[in-house]
This record gives sequence, structure tokens and C-alpha cells, in this order.
Amino acid sequence: MAGLSFCGNNVTKNAYSVDTGMLNNGCFVDALNLVPHVFLLFITFPILFIGWGSQSSKVQIHHNTWLHFPGHNLRWILTFTLLFVHVCEIAEGIVSNKQMDTNHLHLFMPAFMGFIAATTSVVYYHNIETSNFPKLLLALFIYWVLAFITKSIKLWKFAEYGVGVLHLRFCITALLVVLYGLLMAVEINVIRVRRYVFFANPQKVKPPEDLQDLGVRFLQPFVNLLSKATYWWMNPLIIGAHKRPIELKKIGKLPIAMRALTNYLKLKDAYEDQRVKKAPSIWRSMYRAFGRPILLSSTFRYLADLLGFAGPLCIYGIVEHLNKKGTSLSEVYFMSSNELLQNTSVLAVLLFLALVLQRTFLQASYYVTIETGINLRGALLAMIYNKILRLSTSNMSMGEMTLGQINNLVAIETNQLMWFLFLCPNLWAMPVQIVMGVILLYYLLGTSALIGASVIVLLAPVQYLIATKLADTQKSTLDQSTERLKKTTEILKGIKLLKLYAWENIFCDSVEDTRGKELTSLRTFALYTSMSIFMNAAIPIAAVLVTFVSHALINKSKPSSSEAFAALALFHILVTPLFLLSTVVRFAVKAMVSVQKLGEFLQSDEIGDDSWRNGDMSVSLEACKKHPGTTKAINRKQPLLYQMDNYEQPARRPLRPNETEDVAVKVNGGFFTWGSNLSTLSDINICIPTGQLTMIVGQVGCGKSSLLLAMLGEMQTLSGKVYWSNCFETDGSFEETRSKNRYSVGYATQKSWLLNATVEDNITFGSPFNKQRYKTVIDACSLQPDVDLLPFGDQTEIGERGINLSGGQRQRICVARALYQNTNIVFLDDPFSALDIHLSDHLMQEGILKFLQDDKRTVVLVTHKLQYLIHADWIIAMKDGSVLREGTLKDIQTHDVELYEHWKTLMNRQDQELEKDTEIDNCQTALERKTLRRAFYSREAKNQVDDDEEEEEEEEEEDDNMSTTTSRRSKIPWRVCWQYLSSGGFLMVFLMVFSKLLKHSVMVAIDYWLAEWTANGDGPAGLPDSYYVPVFIILCGAGIALCLITSLTVEFLGLSAATNLHHNLLNKIIHAPIRFFDVTPLGQILNRFSADTNIIDQHIPPTLESLTRSTLLCLSAIGVIAFVTPSFLIALIPLAVSFYFIQKYFRVASKDLQDLDDSTQLPLLCHFSETAEGLTTIRAFRHESRFKQKMLELTDTNNTAYLFLSAANRWLEVRTDYLGAVIVLTAAVASIWSSGKNLPSSMVGLGLTYALTVTNYLNWVVRNLADLEVQMAAVKKVNSFLSTESENYEGSMDTTQVPEDWPQHGEIKIQDLCVRYDPLLKPVLKHVNAYINPGQKVGICGRTGSGKSSLSLAFFNMVDVFEGRIIIDGIDICKLPLQTLRSRLSIILQDPVLFSGSIRFNLDPERTCTDDRLWEALEIAQLKNMVKALSGGLDAVVTEGGENFSVGQRQLFCLARAFVRKSSILIMDEATASIDMATENVLQKVVMTAFADRTVVTIAHLVSSILEAEQVLVFSAGQLVECDSAVNLLAQQDSLFSVLVRTHK
Repeated sequence: MAGLSFCGNNVTKNAYSVDTGMLNNGCFVDALNLVPHVFLLFITFPILFIGWGSQSSKVQIHHNTWLHFPGHNLRWILTFTLLFVHVCEIAEGIVSNKQMDTNHLHLFMPAFMGFIAATTSVVYYHNIETSNFPKLLLALFIYWVLAFITKSIKLWKFAEYGVGVLHLRFCITALLVVLYGLLMAVEINVIRVRRYVFFANPQKVKPPEDLQDLGVRFLQPFVNLLSKATYWWMNPLIIGAHKRPIELKKIGKLPIAMRALTNYLKLKDAYEDQRVKKAPSIWRSMYRAFGRPILLSSTFRYLADLLGFAGPLCIYGIVEHLNKKGTSLSEVYFMSSNELLQNTSVLAVLLFLALVLQRTFLQASYYVTIETGINLRGALLAMIYNKILRLSTSNMSMGEMTLGQINNLVAIETNQLMWFLFLCPNLWAMPVQIVMGVILLYYLLGTSALIGASVIVLLAPVQYLIATKLADTQKSTLDQSTERLKKTTEILKGIKLLKLYAWENIFCDSVEDTRGKELTSLRTFALYTSMSIFMNAAIPIAAVLVTFVSHALINKSKPSSSEAFAALALFHILVTPLFLLSTVVRFAVKAMVSVQKLGEFLQSDEIGDDSWRNGDMSVSLEACKKHPGTTKAINRKQPLLYQMDNYEQPARRPLRPNETEDVAVKVNGGFFTWGSNLSTLSDINICIPTGQLTMIVGQVGCGKSSLLLAMLGEMQTLSGKVYWSNCFETDGSFEETRSKNRYSVGYATQKSWLLNATVEDNITFGSPFNKQRYKTVIDACSLQPDVDLLPFGDQTEIGERGINLSGGQRQRICVARALYQNTNIVFLDDPFSALDIHLSDHLMQEGILKFLQDDKRTVVLVTHKLQYLIHADWIIAMKDGSVLREGTLKDIQTHDVELYEHWKTLMNRQDQELEKDTEIDNCQTALERKTLRRAFYSREAKNQVDDDEEEEEEEEEEDDNMSTTTSRRSKIPWRVCWQYLSSGGFLMVFLMVFSKLLKHSVMVAIDYWLAEWTANGDGPAGLPDSYYVPVFIILCGAGIALCLITSLTVEFLGLSAATNLHHNLLNKIIHAPIRFFDVTPLGQILNRFSADTNIIDQHIPPTLESLTRSTLLCLSAIGVIAFVTPSFLIALIPLAVSFYFIQKYFRVASKDLQDLDDSTQLPLLCHFSETAEGLTTIRAFRHESRFKQKMLELTDTNNTAYLFLSAANRWLEVRTDYLGAVIVLTAAVASIWSSGKNLPSSMVGLGLTYALTVTNYLNWVVRNLADLEVQMAAVKKVNSFLSTESENYEGSMDTTQVPEDWPQHGEIKIQDLCVRYDPLLKPVLKHVNAYINPGQKVGICGRTGSGKSSLSLAFFNMVDVFEGRIIIDGIDICKLPLQTLRSRLSIILQDPVLFSGSIRFNLDPERTCTDDRLWEALEIAQLKNMVKALSGGLDAVVTEGGENFSVGQRQLFCLARAFVRKSSILIMDEATASIDMATENVLQKVVMTAFADRTVVTIAHLVSSILEAEQVLVFSAGQLVECDSAVNLLAQQDSLFSVLVRTHK
């Protein structure tokens, strides 16, 4: 038993003697110390086992039972400190024991038991806390008391025997006494507060509000410290993501403290508090609202940074003290703290603990800043939104605040501030870190260290310069890509026309041209990026080179290996802050700008407050100055008495002006303005009678709409008053009165405004759904047929992601909204402007006269249609911003004969137009409906596949059972990566791989050479420095050069890949068959060109670079460690396995959370821009609070996703950091063990330095892998489009065989023609046979969908002709090359398409015609005079889509375009659909004269337009049913043609 005995078995001194008294035997005191620990273990183990046995079988406790006892965090911190002290005690005991000739177990055994007991205590406490059973805490209380007493005895004995502060054991014991005392105090405090024992009435406690709500899934604020630090509570979410994707339901709601509303109130209070003294500063309010967490985070950051220096110091210690042997004593040995720190094993453990702690603090600091940043962003968004709702309208319309600016505030400025907050602890942590690092370096290497550090410091400004340059280049790239997108959008919108005219290549080249410019700035961008990467990699090499070379020159001696490697590790630490500093400074500058913009926005003009709700009858001038008056609804609650009165009155009676209670709104002496001091409306005195129909008429621009807005309080009042009556109802029953929303006005603006929501949501607009009422409103606005056409009826989404409706449909939905809302007053601002005559009449009769008047609602209608004046109860005629006349139609007839006559002539003119109009207008609506139907018909084949995801699923033909999805979700898309790399070119790929490998080999060589150099002893055997220095310089130079090469190759590889991918994508898409565009939604194609191209251009290369760099760094580090100590490889296996699982789980979860973050961001931004557009409507309806609520919900959803995403990143980083720490520990232990086997200490230093770098790069590997995976999805999407079939452009004939002037005559033979859009679809034309003589005028008609338009496409070979043929002038068109065929025929399409550019470009993009020819074409189209009047004539500007011309003029331009191309065949596809009568007559005339000798095929949906045709083809369901001249067909009563003519008339 000589080996093990508790008190040591020294024969000379009897270790077990108690002659001098029990307590004077040190060994006995130590044994006494064992008692409390054993006691605790005996008591708690059974309880824990029973508890766990019963729990683990049942469900996991839900978090609503979590309760924190008082002093919760303090207890955890104390326990962790206690554990650390116990570790020191064990170490001290073991090391002292080594110094003696026999084993003294009592030196470390009690300490070890204490460690176990402390661990148990915290586990025990945690279990009590989650199950909320405080009585059991008594056991812990007894334990702390006992431990405190026994340790105090030991301390007292030490003091008695004169063991003092110089001895480590005394210090440790003293610390333990203090800790046990504090823990005892914590326990007493719990008893005091919760009274669970010794008191009669224990306190009842409920868990925090958040935890009672099971929807809250973000538990970070509520879990215990250990789980907080390691994000343990995230495990189920992240591991579960592997089985099924994370949805919004899974991440639940935000805890109350993090909701946007909470934070908004915090920030707003801080902001408003400053208003009293002076203009509030946003910085100060941010500090007051969010200063504390930032300070906390900075504290964590400082702790982490200081602990970071433990790494180099421990390396120094380990390398320095390897191979030192100790002596042995017979006495009980007391050591000093210095001696302990010279023990290498102790240092290895300390290094491990320091790393773990440093990483924990660092992640905690990140987390706190991110959470604060998110809170700040939520608060700012709410502030901006509230401000938007109060912005004065003049601000929006006078262009001081554009929508673009508001969107920028929301999308860019708030994010800039959030990012600044993320980075701001760096601002004050980094200088401290740099200073500390330099001091340590000086301490190690003397002056040469300062020279090396100065290299780093001097190069920092260069990095800052590069960073600013990068930002500028990014701006210019953005401008170019916006330009390119505009062009691409235009092409895609007019793709049908481009194909029919064979112009696709011209437009394609123009996009390629812009893309070229964009690539030039991308090249600059790539250059700067690679410079910045190069600086990062090269600076540490340069610093090391300068330091060691100057050290060799100055000191004439080489550094010892311990100094060298500690210095190397320090340089690695110093590089990060210096690199980040430039970024942080840049962000700080950006944040300043953002704050300035925000400040200006928050200070801008507002509309008035809700002062009128307090029942002041009017809002006077001053009130409007301060708050430019929301003067609506002054106390509209009215007493019962009035209701009874009103009910008895006759429903309509002539108004007596003094009877105000019968006036809904009254304006007295009003002068109103839009912000400038000139009044827009002057001297307004009007009354709006209650419950009657008032019409406001007048010329365009005379202030009709402004008058409505002035009454709604949207304009600034210069003088005068607006009264809203406080007697409102004309209905008897009180209940009904209550249900009407008194505070709001139903308001339909002239420019229709819709939400991105379903049709039903747009109409009900937040009111409860009432089926009967809804149906009535829909019928009144004749929306039913339109709704029936939509794919999901009234549940179809409208707007950005949904369906685009035409102007008329949008306007009718807006009117329906105003009608549906249960408001007393309805303002309709020119609701007929986009409607044809039938719809207008229907709306007037059913909607306004019947629905609104039956409800006895007060209606104010602005209109141009004078024929409705007979229905008005009250008319207000306006002229030049003032009221011309006011009264009933009869009054005006008697008093103002002139005006009445003027109206009469206008009405007559309108009536004549009406007769003409009826035909067109009818078809206008029909046309709108037709375009809608076309939009959906084309999607049938794909049945509403709007989603990119689904396309991807189609590619991978796997059956989607559970196992395959999970394996697919965790697989890295290698195939796509390979496609990406190969599109960059094989030479570049080879260069990249080769230079990367070479660079990392050189880097390792540099450090290896340093190890050789420092290990080489002085003395005769050692080689002189002059041998080592040159090689060192050469290696470092090569390393720096290779850094430059690798950073350039990666960036330019990415650039060439981006170039090729975009080029192929554009060519594929432009040459795709027209069917592709029918089936694929435009938004999806545009996404490929915008978002995906942007990712490929700018995001993939840096990610790829970072990924390869960090992976190679990790691999080279592991290689070096394995080379130094091969035994390390054994430990590597479990580490590799755990790393594999961590990254596998994380990548899947991260991708899901990333998607959630992206998908929740879009609705938020849309909601902001929607609100800004529809301000007047929202305010008129008084729906501000509902919109605020929605904004808060959207913000919270997005913030939840973002919080979870960043928490998942922390989860990963904590785990990889701990793995890194374990790698360092194993490397250190392995090298200490093998140091006996003549391993030079310099090699140990080399291994440990590399092990330290691993901790920094492990998480980058996983993060970059996850990012790359998300970004590769863009490449995948682009590739999925690259596989589309192109049209067959070649044809079987050679171009030389086609005569130059073909088709000369224009003779067309159609033989047994069958046509379909797609091999999968049914044929649209079946066996058509026809013959058209040269120069004949042919009409084609038939009901909608009978195949008329398909025939016109067949002439151009745009559809699949799978049987039969069309022969034009003796040549079968299917054999012709497409370019030739399409460039020789002309067509005028039903929707006129113009491109932005000049008029000349629109008529003749190929630049082949003379000016005279163009002017001739314009003259024929009756446009010559108009174009002459424009500045620039033929070079006058056409805006996007030709918006600066009316629809009629656009159609005439298309006619001119067809005429410029002198072709003997002209096809008109419903060309007169969108034109007024006059223009149509012009068109018909032109066709008869200018095209007299050419073949003209007119496809008509208005049969009247082909009544003069020499031959008419009538189609029905894809078959030609009648073919004869129009006169003959009309003669037959039962012919389909005459039926069509009769129904259409």
C-alpha cells in the first residue's frame, strides 16, 4: 500500500498521530472537509434519480412551470467560480503531491469531492427550479452551512500555523470560505423572499407572462445561465429541422420585451423627453433607450479580449517550461502560486478553460448586441411608420418625401443602424485590444516588436481607403444593374412584339451593352475586394517578417522558441481587430448619415392631431398651423332627440341654409393650400346636405379633388373653418346608429389604390364580412364577371406577387371598398374615369342611387359625366379653385342660364360620343377580361406553379417520402458547385486550386522555418543567423506574392462565371418560344435577372474565397499538429465526427431560417410602401390603428426569424469554438506527453500556435458552407432556365434561296392547318383550309377563344404547326429561317407596345430607313403634326412603355411602325380594341388607302369593323366554319357571322 494512502505513509513522522489535538493534524482537517460533500451526494442522488425516473418516462416539462428563484444568476456565477477554484485546488494538490516522496491523497481528494458536490448542487438546483418545488432547497442550505464551517476551521488552522498569503493553498482556502459564505447568503435570501420554510404562509408565484403564453418559443431570456451561454435550448429546433423544415409556426412569437411595440415606446419616450428642451437627437434617445445592454455587451467583450491574450501567454509558458524536472521532499509541501503556473499540464488546462470562457463571453457579447440591434430596428420601424401615418399630404405630393426615400429609410437606413449597433462594441474594445497586444509583444521581443506592429498600424489606413473605394464601386455597379434590369424588363414585357418583328437580337445587344458597363464596374469591384483580402492575408506575414528580421539585426541574437511562437500567436490576434476596424469605421460613418436622414424625416411636417375628437366644433387657423388639421368628424355622436326628429322629416326636402343640423359638412370662408403660401382653393363657402347626393363638377384641374381633400383635412388651411355636423343619423333605431362607424369617411380616390391582399380583403378593408352586403356591393360595381375569371375567385392575391388587374378593374374594387364600409359619408373622386359607359351607368344606378341612397348615406361625387347631373340633389360647380355656383339643378337653370346652356351643349356632345362609345366601351371591358383570361389560360399547363421551389423539386425526380427529403436537405449541392466552377473556365479553376494549395504550403513553411531557426541552439553546432534570415525573407516574400495571386484568381474566376452565366441566360430566354413566356410568370424570370444574378455577381466569389481559405487553414493546422504529435490523430476521430454532425444539422436549420427571414422581410417592406401610397385613403377611413397593428405584427414576425437566425449562428459558433478548445487541449496534452521523447520545444510551439488558429476558423467553415449552399440555389435556378428549348431559328431553307423581295404579291394558301401551343395541349386550330388572293382585304372573326389570334401567330411560325402548311407566294413558311420570315411580314398587335428611347428607335430600331420614309409613315398614321410639335422631332423621347402618349397615339405609332416595313402582307390583331372612335376611323381609312395594294388580314373582335371586307373567315372552336364575302354572309340570316353582327350591335 505504499502507493496510495490518504495521509501519506511516512514512517519517521506518524501521519496519523493526534497527540497535539484532533484539529492540529492537517490530514484530519482535510478529512473533515470531506463530510459536507459526501452528505450532499447522499441526499441529492436519490432525489435526482427518483425525479428523473419519473420525469424521463413522462412528457418533458413544458416551459410554463419555469420559475426563477431570487438570486438565480448570482447563484450560477458563484457556482461556476466555485468549480474553477476547486479545479485550482485539485491542480495545486496534485502538483504538491508530485513534489513529495509518498502520495498524500488528502491534498486533492477532498477538493475532487468538492468539485463533484458543486456540480451536483447546480444540477439539483436546476431540477428543483423547473419542477418548482422549493422545499427541497433546504438540503442545499445545510450543505453550504456545513461546507462553510469546515473550510473556516481549515483556514483558522492555517493561520495558526503561520501558513500565509504567499502560499497558494491558503489563498484557495480563503476564496472557498468566501464563496461558501456568499452561496449561503443567496440561499437565505431565497428563504426570505419565497418563505417556503420557517414561515407560515409561503408565497404563491406565477411564471413570467411570456412563459404562460405557449406561443413564445424564443426562450433565451428565460433559461438558466448555462443554457444561455451554450444555446442548449435551441437543440430541439435545430436538430428537428433535419426531419421537417422550420416554419413560422415553429418559431412562434417574440417575448414581450423584444416586441416592436415595447421598444417603440421606450425609444419614443426617450425621444419625446428631449423635445422639451431642444430638437431631439436620435443618438441620445438611442443611448437612453438601449444604452444598458450595449454596456453589458461591451463588458463581455472586454473580458473576452483580455482572456484572448491567455493563449499566447500559455504557449509561452508551456514551451518555456517543458522538460523541467522537480525535486522530492518528505514534508507536506506548501507551494507558491508561481510554481503552479510553471507546470505545463496545469497551463494546458488553464489554456483550455481560458479559451472556453473567452469564446463564451465573446458569443454572449455578440448575442446581446444583436438582440439590442433587432430591438432598435423594431423601434425605429415603428417610429417611421407612425410618422408616415401623420405625414402631411403636401409633403408627399410636393415631392419633399418621395416613396423611394421612405422605402430607403425602411430598407436601408434602419438596417445600417442595426449593423452599426452590432459592430459598435468593437469601436471601444479594439483600441484596448491593440494596445494590450503591442505591450505584450514589446515585453516578449523588445523594440523589434514595435517595428513589426507599426507595419500593421501603418497599413490600416490603406485598408480603410480600399473599404471606402469598395463602397463607391458598389454604388456604381448598382446603377448599372438597375439600368440593365430596366432594359430586360422592357424586353420581357414586349417579347411578343420583338419576336414578331424579328428584333430580339437588336434588343439583346443593347442589354449586353449595359451588362458590359456593369461588368467593368464589377471588375473594379473584384479588384478592390481581392486587394482587401490580400491585405488581410499579407499584413500578418509582413509584420512577422519585419519583426524577426529586425530582431536578428538589432539584438544580434535570435529569439527563443517560446518568445517566437507567443509573438506569432499575438500577431494572429492583432490582425482581426485591425481588419475589422476599417469596416467598423465605415459603418459608423454610414450610421451618421442614416441618423441624419432619419432625423430630417422625423422632423418633417405632420398633419393635425385628433383635437376635433374632443368636441370642439371647428379647427381654427392656429390649430391647423401646428397640426395641419385632420379636421374630420368633430364629435359625430349625436343625442337621441335629433334622431327622432330626423326620422320624422320627409326624406328629401329643399335645404334652408340656416339649418345646420341638416348639413353634414360645411366650409366657411376657406382658403386652402398645398404647402406653398399660394392658395389652391380660395374663398370656399359650401354646404354638403346630410343623406343626399351632392355632385361636384368643373373642368380638369379646377380643384374638385382638392376640395374633397380639404374637407378631409389633408390640405393646409390658410383661413376659414371646416365644420362636421354633430348631428348625423337619419335612421331611427339607436342600435343601427351605434353600428355605423361615425369617425370615418368612405373615400375612393381617383388613382386607385389596392393592398397586396385578396380581392375580398381589399373590399371589406378590415370590416366584418357580411355576405349579403358583400354580394350587393360586388353586383353594384359589376365585379362578379371579373372575379369569376380569377384563378381563386375573390381569394386571389392582387398586387406585387399576385395578379395584375387593369385600371378599370382596380377602380371598381376601390369604389366597392368605399361602398362596403359602413360610413355615413362617402366621397367618390371621379369613379367613372376608367370605366366604360355601361359600367358607369350600372354603378350610378345600382351603386350610388340605389345602394347608398337607400342607406341614407351622404354622398359627394366628383364627376365629368354631366348626364348624371339630373340625379343630383345638390350641385357644386367649380372653376379655377373657387366655387362658381352651388344649388340644385333647378336653381342653376333659373339663375345661371349661361352655365346651364353650356352644360347642355356639353351633354349633347357627350351623348353623341355615347352612341359611338357604346360599341367600343363594351369591348373595353371585354378586352380587360380577355387579357385576364389570357393570363390564366397560359398557366393552365403549369397550374399556378408560381414557386421557384416547385420547379426545383421537379428537377429531382425523387419520390418525396420522409427519408429522401431529409437526406436531400442535408446534402451539399456538389453538382451545382461544379456547374458554377466550370462556367468560370477550367484554366481559372486550375489556377485557383493550384495557387491556393501553394500559398498554404508556403505559409506552413514560413512557420516551420521559424521553428527550425529558433530551435537551433547557439554554440558551435548552431548555424549562424545569416543562414536562416535570407531563406526566411524569401519564404515570406513568396507568401505575400501568393496571397495576391490567390485573391485575384478567386475574384476573377467568379467574374468570368458571372459573365458566362448571364450571357447564356439572356440568350436562352430571349430565344425561347413564346409559350415559355405564357407559362412562366414574368416576376420569376425577372428574379433570375435581378436577385439571382446579383448573388452570382457579388456574393458567391467572396464566400467561395472565405470558404476555401478557412478550410485550408484548418486542414493545414491539423496537418501540422499531427506532424508534430502523431498521437493527436487518435483524438481527431471523435472530434471530426462531432464536427460533421454539428455542421450537418446547422446547415439545414440555417437555410430554413434564412428563407424565413427573407420571406418575412418582403411583406414588411411592401406594407410600408403601400401605406405611403394610400395615406389619404387610410386616414379618411380612420384605419390608422389597424395598419399600425399589422405593421407591428409584420415587424415582429421578421424580427423573430432574424433573432432565431442569429441565435442559430451563436449555437454553431459556441459549439465549434468549444471543439476548437478541445483541439488545443488535446494538442497541448499530446505534446507534453511526447516531450520526453526528444521532441524539440520549438515544434511544440508550432503545433500549439496552429491549434489556436483553428478555433477562429472552424465556425467560418460551417458558416461559409451554409451561405454558399444558399447562394448556389441562385446558380441552380439560373441553370434550370438554361435547359429550356430555343425556337428553331435555322429552318430547312438557306437564306440565299429566298428571293430578296419575297413576298412580292401576298398570296396566301392555308392547307389543312393544325396548330397547338404545346405538344401537351389540345390543338387550337383544326384542319383549316383557305385561300387569300394577293391584295385582298380579309376579316377574321369568331367568339373569344375560337382561335382567331392563334392563326395570326401561325403566320409567323410562333406556334407549333404540327400538320398542314401555310404557303406564302409559293414558299412553305415552316421551312424558312425565322429571322427571314418574321422580318418580311408586318403585324399590328392588340396592345400597343412602345419602348423607351426615341421615336425613331421605336419605328426603326435597325436604323435602315431614311428620315423621309419615317415622316411618310407618320403622315399616313396622322401623327406627323404631333411629332413635329415635340422637341427633337423624330428624336423626341419616349418614356418607359410609351407612358407619355395616350393609348390611341401609341396604337397609331404601331401602325406607322408596320408601314415603315414595306411588306405586302399586313396582319392586324384586334388592333382597334383600345382606341376611341376618331382614331379607329383614321386607322380604317389608312388601311384602305395606304395598304390598297397589299394583303391585309384583320382579326376583329368588333364585327362592325370588317363589314367592308372582301372575304370573311368565321371561326368557331378552332375550326373554320364560314368563308365568303361579308355581303354574302350577311344575306344568310342563320350564318354565324350575321348572328355575331346582331349580338354585337
